[in-house]
Amino acid sequence: MSLYLVIDILGTVAFAISGVLTAMHKRLDLFGIFIIAFVTSVGGGTLRDLLLNVNIVWMHNMTYVYVIFSSAVFAILFRNKLNYFRRTLFLFDTIGIALFTIVGIEKGVQLGLHPIICISLGTISACFGGVIRDILCNEIPIIFRKEIYATACILGGIFYFLLELTPLDPNWVVIISGSVVISMRLLAVKFKLSLPSVYPKGE
Repeated sequence: MSLYLVIDILGTVAFAISGVLTAMHKRLDLFGIFIIAFVTSVGGGTLRDLLLNVNIVWMHNMTYVYVIFSSAVFAILFRNKLNYFRRTLFLFDTIGIALFTIVGIEKGVQLGLHPIICISLGTISACFGGVIRDILCNEIPIIFRKEIYATACILGGIFYFLLELTPLDPNWVVIISGSVVISMRLLAVKFKLSLPSVYPKGE
């Protein structure tokens, strides 16, 4: 199994669990929980593949469907073990955006696209499953709030291409750039870092 596929599967697991936790917090029924898990996992990748005019991965590889279903069942059965709900949701969401950022970038690289486009694809892959999840759950998507979210994906993408200029092993390029996304997101939340607001205080 290639590193690319492993990363994609791990990202799918992370986002499926993130979707289940969000849906259960909103007290959706069983069908709703599985739908939210599914769109969270494959929403960004589907949009990416449509933009690239390539086969939509999960429609041609049932492994993704099985992984999403299994991850959702696991999250439902062990929901009581997933303590500190918000912290757990945040953790899986953060891992998911890091992994899917790399997957999106790799797809663009394989097609010979410009680095800026590759980083955009990575950000779309990472963020838009969460956007669909939040919209369906009647929440303002995180990406549209002040929180550093998409910015972390972009920074990880920049590191990816900078590291590509070094003699580092490609696997280390993937690991380090993914770690940059996770670290940036964790630091932003810990120290309450956010993008500048365009609104005066009080508005």
